Amino acid sequence: MPTRLRWMRLRPQELALIAITAVWGGTFLVVHWAMEHSGPWFFVGIRFLLAGLISVVLFWRSLRGIRWIDIGAGASIGLMIHLGYGLQTLGLQTIESSTSAFITALYVPMVPFAQWLFFRRRPPALAFLGAGLAFAGLVLIAGPAALTFSLGTGEVVTLVSTLPIVGEIILISAFANRIDLGRITVVQLLTAGILSFATMPVVGEAIPDFSWVWLIAGVALGASSCLIQLTMNWAQRSVSATRATIIYAGEPVWAAIVGRIAGERLPFAALIGGALVVLGILASELRIVRRKQPAAETGEPLSA
Repeated sequence: MPTRLRWMRLRPQELALIAITAVWGGTFLVVHWAMEHSGPWFFVGIRFLLAGLISVVLFWRSLRGIRWIDIGAGASIGLMIHLGYGLQTLGLQTIESSTSAFITALYVPMVPFAQWLFFRRRPPALAFLGAGLAFAGLVLIAGPAALTFSLGTGEVVTLVSTLPIVGEIILISAFANRIDLGRITVVQLLTAGILSFATMPVVGEAIPDFSWVWLIAGVALGASSCLIQLTMNWAQRSVSATRATIIYAGEPVWAAIVGRIAGERLPFAALIGGALVVLGILASELRIVRRKQPAAETGEPLSA
């Protein structure tokens, strides 16, 4: 039976994910500056606690009818956010950002298989192709230095951080159509912030001296984190975990664009990598459509 490829139009939910991925990628420089004045767990805590408080202001009416499923789902996603962001930020204290980008990119090909494992739904073949292209692009963006890392503490911590990142995406998809959007956003953000502060005495991290840098960065990223998580919770109600992940793979592309605006020069390989990420997103938009042959060609009788 003949087949052809058909492009699918981007839906509003997918456009929203592309937009928040751009915001996400643009936060790289802000986090980098903040880490010069704050410890990782304190900054992650202040970032998500502020995000949680902003979400409380936005959704306080819906909190009156909060259910145990909202609390459980939000707390589990918040735990993944806490571990993913916290461990990644911790690793950045001892390894280069290119190495961190390469290791973190491992979550991109992991999500389609995780979706297959937990949801029992095999993603289409072109979704795997898109994830593969996106991952190859991320490797080029990270640069050749990222391929020569040794498994030190920073590398191991960053590698472990990819697991909760996968967990966050999978859990959002699992609970998306079963919970209230505002309630789960509030719970997950507050959980991530509180757990990050609770981690500080465990790892021996002290409260940093006051700095306008970490305060302004925390407020800005708190607002952006609220927007990002709210959009993810809403969009992944109808966008699969695999499809969303391929879109999220565009984060370092946007980070590279912001870095270029800030004066950083991009190597040619990074430009090729960015093109591969975009190609991966486009590839995942393709659908294989089987065309039925006319009955006369197949030898089947024509219907009356």
